[in-house]
Amino acid sequence: MVVLVAGSNGQLGQAIQFVSGNYPKIDFVFCSSSDLDITKKESCKEVFYKYKPNFCINAAAYTAVDKAEGEKEQAYLINVVGAKNLADFCKETNATLLHVSTDFVFDGNNTKPYTEEDTPNPTGVYGQTKLDGEKAIQETLEQHFIIRTSWVYSQFGNNFMKTMLRLASERDSLSVVSDQLGTPTNAVDLAEALITMLTKTYNLQPTTYNLFGIYNFSNEGQCSWYDFAKKIFKENNITINLNPILTSQYPTPAKRPSYSVLDKSKIKKIFGLQINPWEDSLIKTQ
Repeated sequence: MVVLVAGSNGQLGQAIQFVSGNYPKIDFVFCSSSDLDITKKESCKEVFYKYKPNFCINAAAYTAVDKAEGEKEQAYLINVVGAKNLADFCKETNATLLHVSTDFVFDGNNTKPYTEEDTPNPTGVYGQTKLDGEKAIQETLEQHFIIRTSWVYSQFGNNFMKTMLRLASERDSLSVVSDQLGTPTNAVDLAEALITMLTKTYNLQPTTYNLFGIYNFSNEGQCSWYDFAKKIFKENNITINLNPILTSQYPTPAKRPSYSVLDKSKIKKIFGLQINPWEDSLIKTQ
């Protein structure tokens, strides 16, 4: 089985590389943006016809939430055009696409965990381009999985955990938002979940067409960004003056969902996943 990973230098791409050695029967092809520019059809065509993958994991994305408000065209190019190009060439080569999306497709007004059936309503450019990318895939390719996730962090790339640790080394006190609730997702856990999905799908082919569609994945539980930061510092034995603040006290160009907990019932039922509590997965990264 050949699995093409687009965006291999990003946080999720690095996490997939980290666990790939546990799967000797899978031939992973890791492509950075210089190896595979998903925004260009010729680049996609060259890579897909060279490697003929059974699966493609799209770990490439424009994820700078605030920057996207001023770089709409670039966000659209990567998150929509890029997703559509991958779907086109998956269709041409009979490959299955696993596309990673986000909790930002929702407005955050729910009071209970979002299911795959809840109606998206993004409030910013990043969320809108990710939703448009989902739609482009759905309209192009039957053989697709869209995996919505949230608050991704790990020892790789740029993320909240690493930012907190860096700031703690520079400052005596920090203020972190306490009125936005969601679930941290360890990128390594997400990588393992994606590989489980494609492995089970591959072993069941060609009877798995009813499995395709949208799935939620994050770690279990919920917390605020303040709670998350507090736990990060505790696990790293860092003493710092940590202050909870309201979203209104920390304005950003893009609006954040105030509640973005995801319901994982579907992915657990269909693929038999055992999902770690976010606290346990955070401890594993330290």
